[in-house]
Amino acid sequence: MLTFLGFAMIATFLVLIMLKKMSPIAALVLIPALFCVFAGKGAHLGDYVIDGVGKLAPTAAMLMFAIVYFGVMIDVGLFDPIVKGILRFCKADPMRVVVGTAVLAAIVSLDGDGSTTFMITVSAMYPLYKRLGLSLVVMTGVAATANGVMNTLPWGGPTARAATALKLDAADIFVPMIPALAVGLLSVFVLAYVLGLRERRRVGTLVLPSGADEEPELVTVGTGTGAATAAGDGAAVATAAGAGTAAGSGSAEGPAGAAVPAAGSGAPASGGDAGEEGFQGLDPQRATLRPRLYWFNAGLTVALLTAMIMELLPIPVLFLLGAALALTVNFPHMPDQKARIAAHADNVLNVAGMVFAAAVFTGVLSGTGMVKHMADWLVGAIPEGMGPHMALVTGLLSLPLTYFMSNDGFYFGVLPVLAEAGAAHGVSPLEIARASLVGQALHMSSPLVPAVYVLVGMAKVEFGDHTRFTVKWAALTCLVVLAAGMVFGII
Repeated sequence: MLTFLGFAMIATFLVLIMLKKMSPIAALVLIPALFCVFAGKGAHLGDYVIDGVGKLAPTAAMLMFAIVYFGVMIDVGLFDPIVKGILRFCKADPMRVVVGTAVLAAIVSLDGDGSTTFMITVSAMYPLYKRLGLSLVVMTGVAATANGVMNTLPWGGPTARAATALKLDAADIFVPMIPALAVGLLSVFVLAYVLGLRERRRVGTLVLPSGADEEPELVTVGTGTGAATAAGDGAAVATAAGAGTAAGSGSAEGPAGAAVPAAGSGAPASGGDAGEEGFQGLDPQRATLRPRLYWFNAGLTVALLTAMIMELLPIPVLFLLGAALALTVNFPHMPDQKARIAAHADNVLNVAGMVFAAAVFTGVLSGTGMVKHMADWLVGAIPEGMGPHMALVTGLLSLPLTYFMSNDGFYFGVLPVLAEAGAAHGVSPLEIARASLVGQALHMSSPLVPAVYVLVGMAKVEFGDHTRFTVKWAALTCLVVLAAGMVFGII
């Protein structure tokens, strides 16, 4: 009964948000509450929710202060050199823009934190997508999938969890998986290239104005009012040769044959949507830039990430201290500090609200025992003859299981059972552990991953649109990693 209710609850949630019948926050709260009553445990709903909130409160705190910290770093221009390099590569070509999104997300993912990756990637690329009329779900899908592959880094979480659960060395799990993961990352770049070509065909031919080969101006968001801004004289003028309207949430494009205004003009990109969102030219001399403090901010960020990797302090504490120090040094005057916090308040409230709403969902799943019954049912459904192939089975199961449950639930609850079943047929726990990493590209778009709400919130994309677009490509990437692992003899 609990197995059926668990799958029914998840299916109901996904269907309602993908059909846009409910907002994600409402669905994350009301659907599990309803199913908790169906399970006959409505009297314990309060306990389940408080338990879920308690477990996710550190994550919510981390995201709140991480958004403030990296928002300030973006405001003061810390990431401008990276953005400038990516934009110089992208120019005005939709294919290059999409590939650049994948490259930027992969590079920034080296810090092991998905929220950081999405904040930097969206802040850099969002104005360019708006200016060229590209689909924003392409941006979120590519960024999430690239980050999912890179999430397997030992300090990213899943590898450490697998090593802890099976009492193995993280290096023994990760290092042999590098070739398969490299193939997976390459497949993301290929996917970005294909999607970029599709976007190029959809929006038409893009041409650069004279002098556009010069160094482009910077592009960023959150520089004052929280509205998206774009830059400079090096931006493109787009001539629509295809469809008149851009697909995907939030993207806009003028009628066929219409030219998008030059970025430096400060005019809206095209159509009413962009203008309503305050999409305008960015002053390269904006007041929030702190060029004299560049190396201080770079050193502070490196020190923060190093402390995070070395686990010198809990991550929420590190970001709390980092945000306070960054605000104090870069904006010593109280009105300026308040303005910076206000500029990022929308993102903070949106993400924190999503996390606490997700606590209801995870609390009910765990508290009622649904997640345990679901996992036991899936493991028990494995045919006896598949015993010698438990590594392959683990890899395949990692796709739905890491999507429908947290990494903690999968790696500490399900993986030991799979490893034990594999050991009975002579399959090494190392192979099982490596195979368990396969599903991470899909996991990063799970509604139970707080970072995904940072991604869709900053990109102004509906979660249902992101899910509908991304799941198929992320699942394909996972299968590529699994196939590569088998070809290389790793799994």
